[in-house]
Amino acid sequence: MRDGDGDRRLGAAELGAELGERATLLQFSSAFCQPCRATRRTLSEVAAMVDGVAHIEIDAEARLELVRALGIACTPTVLVLDAAGRIVRRASGQPRRADVIAALGDAV
Repeated sequence: MRDGDGDRRLGAAELGAELGERATLLQFSSAFCQPCRATRRTLSEVAAMVDGVAHIEIDAEARLELVRALGIACTPTVLVLDAAGRIVRRASGQPRRADVIAALGDAV
């Protein structure tokens, strides 16, 4: 996972779901993406393990304006947001659980 996008903040209104109290794992997926399903499982498991962390999944095809604004080039792409909705980490492709947990350390 690489570092985030500065001070841009994302909120519940923009994402269609409430942010986590401590951090949010924001996943961009597409319908026929096999790695997206595995990523969904991994992120859901990590969010369930860590208090105050939410997992939000967005259908990239349905939210093209947001995808373009955030420079999402492929699915799955995962953004780690801090409590204020700032992007602190970004990764493309299927992440390993250990990498997700390490990336949360930057957000909480």
